[in-house]
Amino acid sequence: MSVMTATSPIRTPDLRSTPTMTKRAWWLVGLNLLIPGSAQILAGNRRLGRFGVGATFLLWGLGLVGILVWFVAHTVILSIVTNPIGLTAIQVVLAAYTVLWILLTLDTLRLTRLIATAPAMRPAIAALSILALAVTAGAAGYGAVSAGSARNAVTSIFAGSEMAAPVNGRYNILLVGGDAGPDRTGLRPDSTSVASIDATTGATTIIGIPRNMEHIQFAKGSPLYGPFPQGYNCGDQCLLDYLYTYGEEHKSLYPTAASKGSSPGIEALKDAAEGVTGLSIQYYGLIDMQGFSELIDALGGVTIDVPAKLAYGPVTATEPYGTFEAGPQHMNGYLALWYGRSRYKGTDYDRMARQRVVQEAMLKQFQPSIVLTKFQDIAKAGAQVVKTDIPSAALPGFVDLGDKARKLSVTHLELVPPTFNQNKPDYEKLHAAVKAATTPPAATPAP
Repeated sequence: MSVMTATSPIRTPDLRSTPTMTKRAWWLVGLNLLIPGSAQILAGNRRLGRFGVGATFLLWGLGLVGILVWFVAHTVILSIVTNPIGLTAIQVVLAAYTVLWILLTLDTLRLTRLIATAPAMRPAIAALSILALAVTAGAAGYGAVSAGSARNAVTSIFAGSEMAAPVNGRYNILLVGGDAGPDRTGLRPDSTSVASIDATTGATTIIGIPRNMEHIQFAKGSPLYGPFPQGYNCGDQCLLDYLYTYGEEHKSLYPTAASKGSSPGIEALKDAAEGVTGLSIQYYGLIDMQGFSELIDALGGVTIDVPAKLAYGPVTATEPYGTFEAGPQHMNGYLALWYGRSRYKGTDYDRMARQRVVQEAMLKQFQPSIVLTKFQDIAKAGAQVVKTDIPSAALPGFVDLGDKARKLSVTHLELVPPTFNQNKPDYEKLHAAVKAATTPPAATPAP
C-alpha cells in the first residue's frame, strides 16, 4: 500500500505493532534527512511541512543559481560574499534556515514515537536524527557563523569605498611587514616591498626594497619633497625604514591619511617606494609580523623548499635557536616567521630573499578549499594581522586576480647589492629595472 494513502501507517500507525512503528520511524527520519519538511507533510503538521519543503527547495534553487552564475560570471558572486551588506543577508538567511531545520528535526523525532519502536533500533534511529541535524541545521549554522566572521573581517580590514583605477594597466600595492613587538617603541617596518599586478592577467612582480636604503628621492608633488628636495639624507638615521617614524612624527604632512584608512607613516613609505621604483602606488597592505605566525597556523602551515641547511636566530645571538634542514619542510607559523626573518650569520638581503619565498609559497599553496574549511580561524587572524586601504569594493577584482596569479610564476626583483647600490642609488638604473620586470613580454606574431 502506498505511503501517501489516507490509511498509510506513516500518518495513522498501529501503535501496538513494534515492527510497523520501527519501519515508520526509519522512513520519517530518512525523509527529514533528504528533504526537511517532508516528514511533517506525511505524518504531522502539513502546513509546517509545506513551509519546510518549500524553504528547502528555495535554498536548493538559490544554490543551483549561484553555481551557474559562478561559472558564467563569478565576479557577481565575489561581489556578494565580499560585501558587508551581502554577508549580513547571507548570515540572516542561513540563521533562519538553522532555526527552521532544528525545529523540523526535533518535530520529526517527536513524530517517530521512539518509545514504540524496537528497543534495539532506538539508538540507531536517534543517531540518524542527529546526523540529519548536523547535515542540515549544522551546515546552515556553520555557514551563518562563517558569514558573520567574514563580515567582521571585511569591515575591520578593508577601508574606503572608492576603487582606484590601474596605472599603465597595473595595480601597485606597497607591502609592509611591521614589527611592533613589546621591546619596540611604536612600529618599525621589518620589510618593504611592492607587489605590481597586471590588471588583466594577474601576473605579479614583487619588488624588494632594502630597509636600509639611503638617499631616498621624492617626486615634487610629495609632501616629503619640501623638507628633502635632494633626497632623504641626514646620516645613519635617514634610512628607508625610519621614514615611517618620520611620517608619524610629522602628521601634518599627511592630514587626510587617517580618513582614507591609512596613516602618515604609511603614506611616507608610499612616497618613498614610488621614488625608488618609479611606480604609482594605489594601495598598501601592512602585516603585523608578531601576528603573522597566527595567520599561517590558521591556514594549516606552509611548505618551504629549503635550498641549503640554515641555522636561524636573531642577528645578536651567539648560538642559533635551531636549524632548518635542506629540502621541503612543512613549517608552522612560528618556524615560517623565523625562516623569513632570521639574520643569524646572514644579511638583510638573505632575509629579503627568504621572505619572498614564504610569500610565494603562501600564494601557491593556500587553495580555496583550505580557506573554506578554516575560514573562521583565518578571518580572526586576518583581522588582527592585516591593515590596508584597499576598499571592500575592490575585493572581487583582487580575488579574481589572485586566483589567476596562483597559476603563474611570480617575478622577483630585489633592489640589493651588488646589482644595485643602496648607499648611493642610481635611480635611472632602478627605474629601468623595475620597468623591465613589470612589462609583459610582447606577443609572438602568428606564423
